[in-house]
Amino acid sequence: MGRSFGALKLPRLPLAAFARRTLLRSVFALLLVGIGAMALQLLADEKRRLHAGYEAAFHQRLAVLAARLRHPTGQLALLNADAGTPPQGWLSPLRLPFGAIDFDAPDKAARAVEISGCALAWGDGSTLCVAVGQRASAGAFVYVVGSLPAAAGALVGREKGQTELSGVHRVQLQLRHGQNAAQRWLAPLELASPQHGRLSGFVTNGDTLDLLAKPDRDFRAWLWQDARTGVNCDAQACPLNWALRVPVSAWREAATQGALRTWPPGDLGLVQVQLQLLSPSGLLFDSSRPGASAPFAAEALTQDLLPGETLEARGPFPQRPEAAPPVLQLRSPPAPTQASPWLTRLVRQLPAARLEGPLLAGADVATPQGRYALQLKGDLGQVDRELSATATRLSVYLGLLLGAVALAWLIVELGLLRRMAELTRRANALKLQLQGTGDPSQAELDVRDLRGRDELGILAGTLAELLGRTREHARLQAIRATQEREQLAAVGHEILSPMQALLALHKADGDTSRRYLLRMQAALNLLYGQASVSEALQGASAQAEVMDLAAFLREVAANAPYAGIADVHAQGCDTRCNVHADPLKLEDALTHLLSNAARYRPAGSPITLSLHTEGGKAQIDVHNEGPPIAPERLGSLFELGAGDACGPTHRGQGLFVVRTYLAKMGGAVAVRNTANGVCFTLQLPLAD
Repeated sequence: MGRSFGALKLPRLPLAAFARRTLLRSVFALLLVGIGAMALQLLADEKRRLHAGYEAAFHQRLAVLAARLRHPTGQLALLNADAGTPPQGWLSPLRLPFGAIDFDAPDKAARAVEISGCALAWGDGSTLCVAVGQRASAGAFVYVVGSLPAAAGALVGREKGQTELSGVHRVQLQLRHGQNAAQRWLAPLELASPQHGRLSGFVTNGDTLDLLAKPDRDFRAWLWQDARTGVNCDAQACPLNWALRVPVSAWREAATQGALRTWPPGDLGLVQVQLQLLSPSGLLFDSSRPGASAPFAAEALTQDLLPGETLEARGPFPQRPEAAPPVLQLRSPPAPTQASPWLTRLVRQLPAARLEGPLLAGADVATPQGRYALQLKGDLGQVDRELSATATRLSVYLGLLLGAVALAWLIVELGLLRRMAELTRRANALKLQLQGTGDPSQAELDVRDLRGRDELGILAGTLAELLGRTREHARLQAIRATQEREQLAAVGHEILSPMQALLALHKADGDTSRRYLLRMQAALNLLYGQASVSEALQGASAQAEVMDLAAFLREVAANAPYAGIADVHAQGCDTRCNVHADPLKLEDALTHLLSNAARYRPAGSPITLSLHTEGGKAQIDVHNEGPPIAPERLGSLFELGAGDACGPTHRGQGLFVVRTYLAKMGGAVAVRNTANGVCFTLQLPLAD
């Protein structure tokens, strides 16, 4: 059942009516699904690519980190990873990656400091390194090596026996060990050449030496200028360098007593140093001044790590242990990303090139102090988070694309498909209504809600206008049919009165004219009060009686010339043949067939009426020579208005009358082409 709309009851449409709409909707649905699937596939491919690239770069990054830690500067960072922060103005010794520094030549100490990268640096280019070696057998010393980028003037050294030192180059150094009082050295320069000299260290608290003061034998130091070829350092500024080997009394006593069993000592962080370099003109360098940048430290390796990665170093030890506390642990914090939470969860669920989990890689760093084990831990989640952030930015464009497709679907659905379906249902309901009533004047198609300026609105308006014109035409036709019926009834009434008078004049049984008058009277009675020829013929009744068909045909052939049809011959009519038929209607039918045959036969050719019986029926063949009937017209030749055998020049109702009258008498009529003409065959039932 369907719903109602005005006077129409809208039926349910068959599935075939939804084929185009279903196809269109399927295309839009597949388009939306395809865009979403394409986006997911791109995300999955990008995730696999990023994971594979991250893993490849991950192992390369570990190799780079291991190479940096194998360098002396990296070893320095490993050795001093747990170094504390000294008090303000003091410097704590670092552990050098060398066993000891050779002080036989000053340049060796400078090169060792330069290679290890242990020096603090100030903005003016001055540097200072305070460190200890890795070999206890070299002595319990602290090395203090520094430089000035430029110092003008010649070096001034101490003369033998000179106690007043304000006019010479000198170094003042303080060293304190824990809570012990600071030990102070005053080291004046003793020149060996104009640009080179030894610093002799005297333990003193003042700036003046005692006359009998003796230098500390374990204190060794050098001060020298790097004179370039052709440059007079007396007149121009030249780099000034110093290298000091400072003994720590507490360590020397422990070494003498055999208590210094490990090196470097565990109280290395308790040792602090201060140094000042003075010249006759005043202070040249002070280690306590602020602004120094620290040497290479392990924390600098964090810059080589990607967000979320962790680097651990364990050691030193001769062989890799199963588990050891890390001496170095660096972690790069995860980078903040602006990603949608649901996109982050979606990216995590996508397949990747490897199983989800921690990404680990290890390497060994061999140093003179032992072997360090490195472990780098990656963070694949950071890759997913960065991909999620990228996907979040691109999701705006994907949303716009999906929204555009969805909007197009909505426009087509509401603006076209829904209205098209409604128009189709109403048109189908109108068709069913017309099939039930057959009255076009009652047909109505309300499309007021479907009208518009688009194609469908124009189509709906055009259909409504055409239907309105059809209804108006049907109404006018009904009025015209009523008028024709009334006119026909009036004409029939006017003709019947004189027909009764003629029948009265020709009432004798042998009067030949009476039979034709009776035929005319029957035709008038048939048409009287009928609306159309078809209605009149369908409403006519046949008065069947037993008659001699052979004698009837001989009489029809004999009377044919009176109807203007010459050369009609009856064949096979010598023997009586009784049939059930209405003589008047049978004569009308034969007259129509003879008239039709006479119209198309060649001039002077005969028309034959042949009679024979077959299968309990009498068969009459009306044959004439002439052109054949087109084969495609044989099946519709007896329809009302189909025209005659050769064209629509007549009203085409004669053959319709023949078929109708034969059917009312229980007979039938057919037509066929022959070798030289056309043959109409009439069949009537034989009488017992």
